[in-house]
Amino acid sequence: MTTVVLGLGFEQYLEVVAVRVAVLHAAAGTLVPLFMVCMLTGFFGRNRSFGEGLGVWKFALFAAFAMTIPYVTVAALLGPEFPSLLGGLIGLIIVVFAAQRGFLVPREPWDFGPRSEWEEDWMGNVDPEEELAIDRPNMGLLRAWTPYLLVALILVLTRVPQLPLQEFLSGIAIEWNNIFGTEISEGLQPFYLPGFVFLVVIVSTYFIHRMTRQQIAASWRIAGGQILGAGIALLFALPLVRVFINSGPEFNTTGLESMPITLAEGAAALAGNEWPFFAPWIGALGAFIAGSNTVSNLTFALFQFATAERIGAIPEIVVAVQAVGGAAGNMITVHNVVAASATVGLLGREGALLRKTIIPMTYYCLISGSLAYIWVNGIGLNLGTIAFLLLAAVLVVAVLAIRRSAARAPAPESETTR
Repeated sequence: MTTVVLGLGFEQYLEVVAVRVAVLHAAAGTLVPLFMVCMLTGFFGRNRSFGEGLGVWKFALFAAFAMTIPYVTVAALLGPEFPSLLGGLIGLIIVVFAAQRGFLVPREPWDFGPRSEWEEDWMGNVDPEEELAIDRPNMGLLRAWTPYLLVALILVLTRVPQLPLQEFLSGIAIEWNNIFGTEISEGLQPFYLPGFVFLVVIVSTYFIHRMTRQQIAASWRIAGGQILGAGIALLFALPLVRVFINSGPEFNTTGLESMPITLAEGAAALAGNEWPFFAPWIGALGAFIAGSNTVSNLTFALFQFATAERIGAIPEIVVAVQAVGGAAGNMITVHNVVAASATVGLLGREGALLRKTIIPMTYYCLISGSLAYIWVNGIGLNLGTIAFLLLAAVLVVAVLAIRRSAARAPAPESETTR
């Protein structure tokens, strides 16, 4: 059974939404590298100077465009599976190539202060000297990159409609029709899922990297520990999402609308035409609570779509900004913060990290909500345009204040003792 949305097949509609997601990410994400560098120098630099981060603004913007332009291009040409993978890969190659040749790289290097001056909150239980002492086999650059290149290659080969692999793999399906006597039917294409591609590459990597049995076992143990937490959450979240979505009059005897439709009616009545501005915050909240952008989108995409229909907005824009907000919410997702903290030995310091990551998350939701509103309603004397101009003014004032304070601060040392 093929689902039709606004006259398009579901896969075609998903591609339309994916392009809009990519455009919003590209617009909102252009300043993210500079944001990151300024936060690095402001919170962790010896002089606590955000202005030192501005010294790399040319290279930071170049790095952003090196990723966002391929990202949008790939989304438009190849579909929703590829932008993050190929956009990031292409951007990384461009940036590394440029950095090696000193293109737009500041003349004055920056480094952290001496380790003895670091704050207690920075110090983890991972000893860098012990990590360097671990005996690892020498590996060439091509061999190290081969798994990533294989993932990209296989995804392209299996997703391009002109090639026979797509039809063959998607034709192998496990279907469950009329589940428990209802009108609900579901299907699974196990060999067409992106996860199957990763499994193929994982097995290939064992031979390409000449891994020992102990290394293979260790990789499964580490990956299994990471998957377990997300798997448990999804095990309970996905059935809840399906109940949430399939709660309409087709599946109940009360004649009441489904929960997403009911929520959409309330949102439309509360926010009206201003809803696109608030849509990314719902995505971020969903990701924060559920711990996953995927679960956030599964839970709230229909709600966002129905709300857009009720207020006369463009549904694909509102659904797209929901996904963008969910991606921003990943910055403050608890299990992501815990996993990152555990990786660098900072367990117990998650609160300090959350207080910092909420800053770019807030920026991301504000800018994407403003742009989505303008995309739906146009430029004018409206909430989206005013919010965008205010945010731009705040950023300009912040940059001027940071530069003024940086001019009064002592020059950073080019070399420091670790």
